[in-house]
Amino acid sequence: MDKIVILSDGDSSDELQKYLSSLTHDQLTSVINNGALKGKKVGAMMKGILKGSPPTSTEGSGRRLLVYEHCIPLCESGDLQAEVAADIIGLLMLETHTLPGPSLAKLASLFVEAIKVGKMGSGKSLELFPTVLTALSACEALSYGKGELSGEEYKKQLINSLCSSRWDPQCVIHLTTMFRDVPLSSEELQFVVEKVLRMFTKLDLQEIPPLVYQLLLLSAKGCKKQVLNGIICYFKDQDVRQEEEQKHGESLDLEVQSIPQDQLRHVEGTAILHIVFAIRLDHELGREFLKIFKTSDGDLCPFSVALFLSVARIQRYEEQVFDLLKGVIIKSFKDEQLQQGSKFLQDLLPGHCSVAQMILDTVKNSVFGWDHVTQGLVQLGFFLMDAFGPKPGPFGKTTEGSATVARTPNQQACKLGGQVLLQGFKMHEPIRGEILDQVLNRLVTKTASPVNHYLDLFSDIVVSAPMILLESSSKVTETFDHLSYLPLTTVQGLLKAIQPLLKVSTSLKDALILVLRKAMFSSQLDGRKSAVTGFLLLLKNFKVLGSLASSQSSQAISSSQIQVDVHARYNSAANEAFCLEILSSLRRCLGQQADVRLMLYEGFYDVLRRNSQLASSIMQTLLSQLRRYYEPEQDLLPPVKLEPSITALGDQVYLQEPLAHLVSCTVHCLLWLQNMRRSANPNADDSDGEEEDEGEGYQSELQTILESMTRRMVKSELEDFELDKSAEFSTASSVGVKNNIYAVLVMGVYEILMEYNFIKANYSKSCFQELVELFNRYHKLAEILKEKSGKGRVPSNKSPRSLLSSGFISTLLTVLFRDSAQSREEALSVLRSSGEFVRYAVTVAVQKIQQLEETGHTDGPDGQNADRTFRFLCDMTSVLMWRYTNIPSVVEDAGKKEKRSSLSLLCLEGLLRIFTTCQQRYPDRMAQLLSTMDISEDDAEPDEGNVTEMNFFYIRQFQRALFTQLSGDKEEFNSKEAQLLVSILSVLSRQLKPSSQQFVQMIRWTVKICKETSFEDSAFSKSLLSLLFNLHVLYKSPVSLLLELCQDIHSQLGDIDPSVEVEKQSHFAIVNSKTATTGALLVLSLVDRVLDEVDWLIARKKSQTSSDRSGSGEVTQTAGQQDPIEKALTLQLGTLLTALNELVQTTLLPGTCTITLLRELSRTYTTLTTLVKYYIQVCASQPGALPARFEKLVKLSGSHLTPQCYSFITHAQSGEFSGGDDKKKKKRNDGNAAGSAKLLRETKAVPNVIFSIEQYEKYLITLSKKSKVNLMQYMKLSTSRDFRINRATLDAALQEQDDSQETNESQEAAETHEPHQKRRKQ
Repeated sequence: MDKIVILSDGDSSDELQKYLSSLTHDQLTSVINNGALKGKKVGAMMKGILKGSPPTSTEGSGRRLLVYEHCIPLCESGDLQAEVAADIIGLLMLETHTLPGPSLAKLASLFVEAIKVGKMGSGKSLELFPTVLTALSACEALSYGKGELSGEEYKKQLINSLCSSRWDPQCVIHLTTMFRDVPLSSEELQFVVEKVLRMFTKLDLQEIPPLVYQLLLLSAKGCKKQVLNGIICYFKDQDVRQEEEQKHGESLDLEVQSIPQDQLRHVEGTAILHIVFAIRLDHELGREFLKIFKTSDGDLCPFSVALFLSVARIQRYEEQVFDLLKGVIIKSFKDEQLQQGSKFLQDLLPGHCSVAQMILDTVKNSVFGWDHVTQGLVQLGFFLMDAFGPKPGPFGKTTEGSATVARTPNQQACKLGGQVLLQGFKMHEPIRGEILDQVLNRLVTKTASPVNHYLDLFSDIVVSAPMILLESSSKVTETFDHLSYLPLTTVQGLLKAIQPLLKVSTSLKDALILVLRKAMFSSQLDGRKSAVTGFLLLLKNFKVLGSLASSQSSQAISSSQIQVDVHARYNSAANEAFCLEILSSLRRCLGQQADVRLMLYEGFYDVLRRNSQLASSIMQTLLSQLRRYYEPEQDLLPPVKLEPSITALGDQVYLQEPLAHLVSCTVHCLLWLQNMRRSANPNADDSDGEEEDEGEGYQSELQTILESMTRRMVKSELEDFELDKSAEFSTASSVGVKNNIYAVLVMGVYEILMEYNFIKANYSKSCFQELVELFNRYHKLAEILKEKSGKGRVPSNKSPRSLLSSGFISTLLTVLFRDSAQSREEALSVLRSSGEFVRYAVTVAVQKIQQLEETGHTDGPDGQNADRTFRFLCDMTSVLMWRYTNIPSVVEDAGKKEKRSSLSLLCLEGLLRIFTTCQQRYPDRMAQLLSTMDISEDDAEPDEGNVTEMNFFYIRQFQRALFTQLSGDKEEFNSKEAQLLVSILSVLSRQLKPSSQQFVQMIRWTVKICKETSFEDSAFSKSLLSLLFNLHVLYKSPVSLLLELCQDIHSQLGDIDPSVEVEKQSHFAIVNSKTATTGALLVLSLVDRVLDEVDWLIARKKSQTSSDRSGSGEVTQTAGQQDPIEKALTLQLGTLLTALNELVQTTLLPGTCTITLLRELSRTYTTLTTLVKYYIQVCASQPGALPARFEKLVKLSGSHLTPQCYSFITHAQSGEFSGGDDKKKKKRNDGNAAGSAKLLRETKAVPNVIFSIEQYEKYLITLSKKSKVNLMQYMKLSTSRDFRINRATLDAALQEQDDSQETNESQEAAETHEPHQKRRKQ
């Protein structure tokens, strides 16, 4: 070895060559081995050997090859030091280009063989391979087998055989790294990328991130889309496997998971970091990444969502990513909604995976150190909540009471945003501050739009993580400063949400009290209302020791994870002082505006129930306030002073004191206290004597006042209040306004006294007679008010909101209708005999239910308590149901009959409202509601366990009632009642599962009724057909039903060609001459729905074919086996065209019906055009015959529908513009603005149809060329655009013109206008 070094250092290379020639191969290799192992002067020795082997001589090049062949395995063996191996490879790389072609080919094959047998474990010598390949591809020609190949081709063969052989998992990363240095054509690169992606599954999880990194570097050469797709698909599969293992693992007790979850998540996190890093450096890769998701129609998985959110941190992609995600999410919800609403789509397509679930999974996965994803999650959450939150109504009004269930796609997307933020808040500490900041900022700044969704989120955050929130209580305190400027609903929501924290954080409580005190003196009315709200909330939640633990105090908002002992000795004393101080602040409100006082009166009852120790203080306040308006002189009438309760400002009169609410609050508080005392009395000790006396003092005084008021209110005539029939009630004058206010106050007082006396009466007859007297006074005043306020305008039946409490109403109705106790019989007969009183009770009940439906709560005590209001609904249901089903509709007395039926109708309306309310606000408690309705005992009671059975039991009850209605005489048919019954049936049928037996029975029954009922009542037929359609789409595709209905309408309304006799068909008796037009409009709305589904399916197929085309696998299909979706599409459209063909030949009334039909026709042609474009796309990728069904469809459209369309247009235009009789002509000549607007609308519909037909034909021509099938043979060219002159019409018009010298505008413009002028010129 030394000799070689010395000789190579010398000048004469001949000696060196001689010496090397004298060594045998074995000696040479052992020299190299020794030198390499010792590691000394190995570089110099190698240089010497190469120097003494000139590539020009055969011997020299042979020796060089030997050196290469020996050194490659030597470096790979792992016996050498790393630096030595690197030196050797470096030297060899420099000399590679000197090797002749055959040697290079031999070397390359050596590498390939080594890789195949897995000898390239360390990958050291692989660095040499790219140099060998590069040198190879530069060769002119190489012998290969028996022939010759160019170097480029030879390289291609090598790479091909390499990629199709087995790789040792250990060397995958080395090989990928190596290929980065090999010049590859795009085809070769694709081979390599596919091979590496296939190897993913063979590798250990830990080796995936470095491989991903190398692949991304390799993607700089091309194949970006393939690389990204491959990585995402791999992780998607791993996630699915891991999830399945978890599911099965629980049942199988597997000790070892093949994919440990935490390890997989960490690997995914690292892979995401690598990809994002690569995208930052290579914008082409970023564009490719976004393109994948634009084309693949949102084929997301938790991994790709996380990747998306990480990419969003790169500023240039942020907007695009969130817009894409927003689109995908809303599309997913819309698709889901469309599929849920249609059996046709459900049968065609399997349920798709929910994007919402994936996003929530991403949140769950981000726990494993995915900090780069969390920021994106926060942005996404707020992005969704901002974009899809509730919008302000007209004039900036916010809709009251958010419905509990997210129904529309927008609501679902907003809810998803909230869930993402809530889960993120729970899991990640670093983002908590930001989430809280942003939520509170939005609550403060978004004053113009509703913020219910943010309030809900904030409330959830407080409940789920109260202690975390206390750490950032300064942020909450900052928000308090804005309280007096925020809308009242926001303040209520915010305080309700924050209430659990006040019990544990004194600083928060103190800050809030300071702010509320300031707000008390705010110049804004809303600010003062906010202060009252806040103070009342505090009073409710800081209990004073000794307060009666009433069961009602477990209200929803006090539920919290914080359990603090507020009843400790010190606390309760402090609480008492604190509460009394607040009460003294609240007393100041009694001198403020009516609105502020009203809030106070509505809040006191709740405070008292939760904090009964404050009773004497509250009652004294109410009593002193009541004394101001009470007339103590027993002989004076009326007992209340109305003068002080109003105030005048200029010539305006305002309500100053809501007197009725004051009395109401006093009565409810008094009754509740007496009730509690009574129940607590048996165990009371004598030690509380003084307090008892004090309590008795105000109690007895109040009782005296109320009894005296009752007595004197019964005696008072309307004149005593200056309200009699002659009084003025118009809201235009100040006197009228004053009288209106007085009337409402007096009516309110009457109502409260009725409630008080009913409860005090304890079923005594004389008290009930007094109660009826009170009611008669009330009724008289209500009638006058109704009559007077209705004058001059449409009579307004809207009575002021009743002040009766919902609890009292349910008790009252129950005893009126259901109480059969002998002892009470006599007293109750007094109330029952007053028909007006019974009607009034039912009306108030319906009014309360309506309020609950619209706002989610009712007025009066317990109105805000969800459990109480639900109990009220249950009681109402059973009473109204009993009343409706048990008292027969036909009552002998004709005078009573009208009142009776309206009472039945009221009950039905109440039931309908109850069911709708329950579905909206208590969706999961429907079964509980139904189980309280115990109807007639002879029916077999349904098993409570089986909800569907129970639901169907009630459906049958209402079906029976409707059947009775329909089987009576036409004169006795009550349309309103029948419509209400149908509405109730449609609400209840929503509870049935479409797959259940009961649902099928329901459909059959509805079809039977539609076929047999022939009442000429369009409103009823409309509701019944709507029910039929809504059920039918959940059962199967509705096109066959459409066809039958269209045939019925055609035969009822007759043909546009008078000479054609339409064959009489009647599938559905409900369609008759009176109801056919209504039916036609409904049918057209269903056509619209079918077209929606067809459009959606075509769009889906289109995106599938485009993504298939961009993927490598071409989808081929023979014409014989047509795709099931395409087949279903074609069949749907075929039946639809036949149905429209019937309608187009029908003489529909001009106006809405005709325009709607024209609109649907133009939409149908647009859909057909879309389908044609789809087949053009298919033909471009796979030329072949079109499906026979599609050809039939084109034939049907061309030979049946289009010609009929043109004749219908002609008919419609002649009907539209030639007025018919003289009266119409005169009206036309008046030419008012509304008429011209309508004309414009009507004239627009026709060109639209013609345009869509022509577009359809245009694309058919393109398709004919592409598919080599002549589709235009079925089309007849139109004349509808031609300039038409109708000779007969023209002569008649000219004749008329000669007779009367005025032009007639009502002839059809297109046909006659220009000929007029020509004739005149002559």
